[in-house]
Amino acid sequence: MKITILALGTRGDVQPYVALGEGLRKVGHGVRVATFENFEPLVTGLGLQFHPVAGDVQSILASESVLDLIEPRGKTGIRNLLHTGKAWVSAVQACAQALWEACHGTDAIINGLPGALFGFDAAERLHVPHVSAAVIPFVRTRSFPIPVLPPASFGSAYNLLTYRIAEQVLWRTVQGTINQWRQGSLGLPKAPFWGHSSRLNKERVLVLNGFSPRLVPRPPDWPGHIFITGYWFLEERDWRPPPELLDFIESGPKPVFVGFGSMPVRHPERMANAVVDALRRSGHRGVLGMGWGGVRSGDLPDDMVGIEYAPYSWLFPRMAAVMHHGGSGSTAAGLHAGVPSVVVPFLLDQFYWGRRIASLGVGPKPIPRNQLSVKRMASAIRRATSDPDMRRRARELGRAVRTEHGVVRAVEVLDSYLTDWSN
Repeated sequence: MKITILALGTRGDVQPYVALGEGLRKVGHGVRVATFENFEPLVTGLGLQFHPVAGDVQSILASESVLDLIEPRGKTGIRNLLHTGKAWVSAVQACAQALWEACHGTDAIINGLPGALFGFDAAERLHVPHVSAAVIPFVRTRSFPIPVLPPASFGSAYNLLTYRIAEQVLWRTVQGTINQWRQGSLGLPKAPFWGHSSRLNKERVLVLNGFSPRLVPRPPDWPGHIFITGYWFLEERDWRPPPELLDFIESGPKPVFVGFGSMPVRHPERMANAVVDALRRSGHRGVLGMGWGGVRSGDLPDDMVGIEYAPYSWLFPRMAAVMHHGGSGSTAAGLHAGVPSVVVPFLLDQFYWGRRIASLGVGPKPIPRNQLSVKRMASAIRRATSDPDMRRRARELGRAVRTEHGVVRAVEVLDSYLTDWSN
């Protein structure tokens, strides 16, 4: 069967879908991944077909509105959040034609875009099954509010309402574009007034959630067509570490990794210096991930090393602890490695993952980016590396997560669903 996967975002967002695609390829499916142009080597290196989508997320993340959202300078958070959301939606809207072209000739669509954007419409036009796939719990539930909002204890009705509000905010932003595209390019009638969310539930469209049930226990009000499969990890078996990195890691006590992935900072040199100072105060060697965020330091001390890239699946198990921004991919990698995580959330669902890490006792209380200080970083690093109970819980949870085999489970569920569809 020919399957198209739609996945847009940062590397941490896209890589799980590539891992899922590799799992589908291994059982005989032809897989095409439609994603941003800079991820072509990641996709084609695994023998998957690649369909390019112009643009990247870095330009959005580097914008002043995002920086003002992360590091406020007088503007309201809501205003910046709305501005950032509009920028992201505009970028996705610009991808409509490329995503539609990627679906030509497919037998099924796996859609990683929130709200089933574009994929559900394409599947309706092609008369093929549509599967929603996510690495963040976006399905309505009374158990907790949607993870992109701050936590609140207003009860189950409020929790459910947050999903409906988020669905409508997203839908109202793209409604005109989607309907114009449906009528002009697909020859379909306008979408329902309330969007696709209710249809997805009513028609029991399969939802695959690529995260661990140990981190996000299954809500009791989720119906049977919604699955939590475990994480979709990608094993980069052909990657080899640079000799200098391997030598550094093996030359002394386990270091601490510090990296914030694709998150930008307004003053990268200041951030780098703070990280160096925090590691020194904690008494630990360090591996600094440079990343898209531009965290740079020209002269690192001898007990620290900077890296542009290393697979977290290789790097994290060799660390005493890891400090990251709490993205879904970084959180998954830290859990899989069985080491404590110090989460420094910048945006949206990162706060949710940071709270979950702390509630499970496998990391200290998260430190929001706008509250970050050398003292707080050093204290969190010391606790993550010295608390025996925290380290034990991290090891135990890591062993459990490694037994879940999320890609295998997702492929099994998907194959069963597609078989039933064809019959």
